[in-house]
Amino acid sequence: MLPTVDAVYPAAKAVFWPWLRFGLRWTIEGESNMPTHGPTILASNHVSYLDPLTLAWVAGRRARRVRFLAKAELFKNPALGPLLRAAHQIPVRRGTIESAGALSAAVVALEKGECIAVFPEGTISEDLEPMRGKSGTARLAQESGVAVVPVGLWGTHRMLTKGRRPHLSWGVAQVAVVGEPVHVAEGERVRDATLRIMDAITGCVARARAIYPQRPAAGDDSWWWRDPETATAHRRPA
Repeated sequence: MLPTVDAVYPAAKAVFWPWLRFGLRWTIEGESNMPTHGPTILASNHVSYLDPLTLAWVAGRRARRVRFLAKAELFKNPALGPLLRAAHQIPVRRGTIESAGALSAAVVALEKGECIAVFPEGTISEDLEPMRGKSGTARLAQESGVAVVPVGLWGTHRMLTKGRRPHLSWGVAQVAVVGEPVHVAEGERVRDATLRIMDAITGCVARARAIYPQRPAAGDDSWWWRDPETATAHRRPA
């Protein structure tokens, strides 16, 4: 028997809350840009496997329970899949005719006043720079009439990201910058809306890097450090 959503969230909070609250050194800017109620679309950059947790933490500070659009492959994981389904996360079957079903499910959730979170890049950026935005976020905003709240995350890639060994530790700085909502007009070209959404996200990423309170120590590997300016040079969609 699968656990219910009301069981999954308290259990997840009990497991991860101490680390999220006390293990990370938080800086959050623009928090008031995230609505405390009503339909909400959060769109963030993606640099770490921990991004869903940290984004959920930021949303939780605004009393929001988040539903993510996640790759359908994750739902096949024998350990993670049942939890994702119980928490009513939304699978995205990329590259198939069934991918439209995720959009429809997200629209229905928004109509119920829920908070939906997406990573428009579709995957973790291995070079840590924002990638091309996929059109799904703009389509969701246009179809639902709900503005997109851009978020820039920076920090947890130092502990757990693609292509590098995990290095979990306490005291690592995590910055989240929440930008002003981006509205997508009914007749706007999806490509143009996608560019505006990514512009807003990368602006938040640049700001997050600019106020990041830690720097690589002398002699340390500085692979995780990036200048704020390089975030805004994101790749344009074809």
